[in-house]
Amino acid sequence: MKDRDIYLQRAAEARADADKATLANVRERCLRAESAWTVMAERAERTEKMRVAHEVAKASDAAKAAEAAAAAEPVA
Repeated sequence: MKDRDIYLQRAAEARADADKATLANVRERCLRAESAWTVMAERAERTEKMRVAHEVAKASDAAKAAEAAAAAEPVA
């Protein structure tokens, strides 16, 4: 399970707790927690996308370097 999924699960739990709360201060606390978990999920998703993009770029650079090295080798 990815971090994003865990954070979204926690946000849903906080929302459910807010819906069940009878005291206003408890409801507000749960809604703030839901908001915080949602922000963390968004950050985790953005981080994952950036990580994948970085790995793709790295693989592309490695492939280009390998092609350049192969082209530079003298033919025997």
